[in-house]
Amino acid sequence: MTQDNNSRREFLLAGLFAAGAAVGCSPKKDVFEAGAEPGVQASGKKVKLLSVDGKVIEVDEAFLKPVPELPPVTNSEARLGIAGKKFVMVIDLSRCKNLRKCQEACDTMHHVNPGQHWVKVYPMQDADHTSPYWEPTTCMHCDEPPCVKVCPVDATFKRQDGIVLIDSDRCIGCRFCMAACPYSTRVFNWAAPDISAELAKLPYSCETSVPQKKGTVGKCDFCADMSRKGELPHCVSACPNGTFFFGDMNEDTVSNGSETFRFSDLIRDKAGYRLMEDLGTKPSVYYLPPVSRNFPFEPGVDSDLKNKL
Repeated sequence: MTQDNNSRREFLLAGLFAAGAAVGCSPKKDVFEAGAEPGVQASGKKVKLLSVDGKVIEVDEAFLKPVPELPPVTNSEARLGIAGKKFVMVIDLSRCKNLRKCQEACDTMHHVNPGQHWVKVYPMQDADHTSPYWEPTTCMHCDEPPCVKVCPVDATFKRQDGIVLIDSDRCIGCRFCMAACPYSTRVFNWAAPDISAELAKLPYSCETSVPQKKGTVGKCDFCADMSRKGELPHCVSACPNGTFFFGDMNEDTVSNGSETFRFSDLIRDKAGYRLMEDLGTKPSVYYLPPVSRNFPFEPGVDSDLKNKL
């Protein structure tokens, strides 16, 4: 067992032992007394735990408290990314119905300021005689990101796993990155975020992009914290139509939670493409064309969008 694993094990055991100590235990038997905490009734079901000093103790299940989450990764670890990974996203335009569940989930989980969105859904039409369709857009997490090249303070950076993030502790609000981004996916926080005082006190995490700060730039972060836990980004899991696929190019696999495909087969067989490839930015977001659509084009949540085409 590695040192990191030992440290994690000790942390978890310490949390459980401390939780038990709060309700009182017998020093002779190392058994937690039923009803030691006011208002909590013993269930009669005992759970055996290992204390930090190596003793086996018994705890009534009713007295167990949730173990605190492990501390977030350090800034240095967040800037490096996950070794051996190359994250990619595939958006199937034939499945989008403009429900904006992706947008809602992203806004909620990242506490994005009202009126700003990191996931945008645009009405698109390729020609006068073709049918319009909906196009969700996120940060493209380019392999050659112009935003990174123009940042004077290294606040926006690219990780080894392909994700482009922003360190708001470094961001000076010059907005050079916004001007350089050809996809217009970044937003500026003109106002302080409307969040709880408890959340505002948390140290900023590059991987969660929370809490946002006034006078800094925000954008889609590919839910880097979810990837570290082996889970899908919030926009992917929130879409009821399976429009978004996410995965690892090195493993050649992408999934929307219910369906899993080989990334290379999906892009080849369904004529996948990237936006503005002629710019040489090499985006990590791919699109599947809106053919054989699941839904007809409808205004959806914005009734006036159809008039903008």
